[in-house]
Amino acid sequence: MRKKIIQIGAPFGMLVLAIVGWQVLHATKPEPEKTDEGPRPVSLFVERAKTDDLSLTIDTSGEVRPRTEIDLVAQVSGRIVSVSRNFASGGSVIDGVTLIKIEDTDYRLTVTRVEALVAAAETKVKLSEASAEIARRNWDDNVVGKPTPLALKLPQLAEARANLRAAEAELESAKLNLARTNISVPFNGRVRSKSADIGQYVTAGTPLGRVYATDIAEIRLPLTDAQIASLGLPFGYEAEEGAGPKVIFDAFVAGQTRRWEGHIVRTDAAMDAATRVLYVIAEVVEPYGAGADNGMPMAVGLYVNAHIEGSELVNVLVVPRNALRSNDKVYVVTGDGTLDIRTVETGYSDRDRVVITRGLSEGEQVVVSSVRSPRQGMKVAALEHEASLHLASLDQ
Repeated sequence: MRKKIIQIGAPFGMLVLAIVGWQVLHATKPEPEKTDEGPRPVSLFVERAKTDDLSLTIDTSGEVRPRTEIDLVAQVSGRIVSVSRNFASGGSVIDGVTLIKIEDTDYRLTVTRVEALVAAAETKVKLSEASAEIARRNWDDNVVGKPTPLALKLPQLAEARANLRAAEAELESAKLNLARTNISVPFNGRVRSKSADIGQYVTAGTPLGRVYATDIAEIRLPLTDAQIASLGLPFGYEAEEGAGPKVIFDAFVAGQTRRWEGHIVRTDAAMDAATRVLYVIAEVVEPYGAGADNGMPMAVGLYVNAHIEGSELVNVLVVPRNALRSNDKVYVVTGDGTLDIRTVETGYSDRDRVVITRGLSEGEQVVVSSVRSPRQGMKVAALEHEASLHLASLDQ
């Protein structure tokens, strides 16, 4: 019996001793050393605000259009008997060279008929002049007193002369219609579209195609109010011949970046009511000739980027573009390692730089990296952006 009690109670006794031993060890263990560390500062890339001289460049874009473009329209009726091989979409046309020939037989016959009418009218005038001269002589020889115009046959002479002028005018009209059977344009250019061909009968006013001149290309460029101020262009601006702000155009064409040069020649009369921008018009001279980029023309319909040369800014405070946050705020790292969120006033800006006119001083460190949950006065560690990039390049 005693042996059974010992066998049953031994495990419980060992369990009790283990619990008591754990409590004694837990009560007598040394306390861990506590360190009172504040929040770790956030590392941010910074660059220093600096003064510099800037040559302003305004970046915008627009579509190339011809300055002169017309609808080619028939002025007389008839069947088209010939068409120039250049009168096709994309074809080149030359000033005064016939593009379309309308059958002219009826018009040549009309000229011949009216020439006969003119000859008859000239004869009638000569006869009337002779008759009037004879009437005057008879009156002077046989009658005393002042003769009446009718007695001298002056009304008949006036009628004959009027009939001659009418016949001559009709002859000029007939010759003009004959000339209009040869259809051409008064400039060198290219054909945008063709809507008539050989064998087709056309009447006066029938559209035949659309042609544009290649002497000058125009590009309408939208500018905001700030960009207009940077350029210093007044409303209603119109440049003198060969003057105007210089513009460099570029576009990616046929696997290469192509460039052309032009000038601002004028502004629109008013701002666009829908977009609240003012359009300026730039011109490129001889875009298919001397103004081309190594033979690559500035083709009509091409969408191009424009870089307009503006005025010079001297000794202005400049920060990187990515330092400017929404609502014209910048994050400044102060000398004691805290973040100062400031509202600044800005002037000129482009894709890379911003001019600060108020709210920042030269040499102050502005944050150029992203900041998660920024707070005024938060602890930060400044990393010079340019220096870090240099170290990274050395590690590589």
